[in-house]
Amino acid sequence: MKIALIGVTGRVGSRLLAELRRRGHHVTGIARDTGKLAGQPGLVLKNADADRPAQLAPLLTGHDAVLSALKFASTDAAALIAAVKQAGVRRLLVVGGAATLEVAPGRILLDAPGFPAAYRPEAEGGRRFLDLLRGERELDWTFLSPPAEFEPGERTGTFRLGTDQLLVDANGKSRISMEDYAIAFVDELEAPKHSRQRFTVGY
Repeated sequence: MKIALIGVTGRVGSRLLAELRRRGHHVTGIARDTGKLAGQPGLVLKNADADRPAQLAPLLTGHDAVLSALKFASTDAAALIAAVKQAGVRRLLVVGGAATLEVAPGRILLDAPGFPAAYRPEAEGGRRFLDLLRGERELDWTFLSPPAEFEPGERTGTFRLGTDQLLVDANGKSRISMEDYAIAFVDELEAPKHSRQRFTVGY
């Protein structure tokens, strides 16, 4: 497939790139500054501001899907969605956040007592992005939320999928490596099971 990956230089974006290339996909990697990435077969690098649809849309045209690995706090979700539509690409897959997952019936992690103030701007941005997608009628979108602990680690290929509830393991931990998250993300790209849905992944 021909994939446009926005946020290719970030921690999650770089792991998505590795998983996509491992499986033979052709990737256009997009970021404000792609200079720190080395060229490699099957990868084309483009500099663009995702908040400027007129600049971004031409770079997305002709791709089978757009993948967003951007930080929510610094992303204009409406502008990104507009650029994907202008480009005529139907599929948009978004690296989500954990804060909108339920920790109890009707209560999401973001609204739980003691949610860290430092994470609130990013979490609120994620909620706004997901709300926009849930009202979207043109794009075939998917939003994959990671668990609470989401760091670089091992690529094991062993994990569970969920829907709107925060996943925890037998020890009460909610976690996954970015490498295993990338597997679940690209699995969804290749064999869609969550069209116009949010889902989650964890150990």
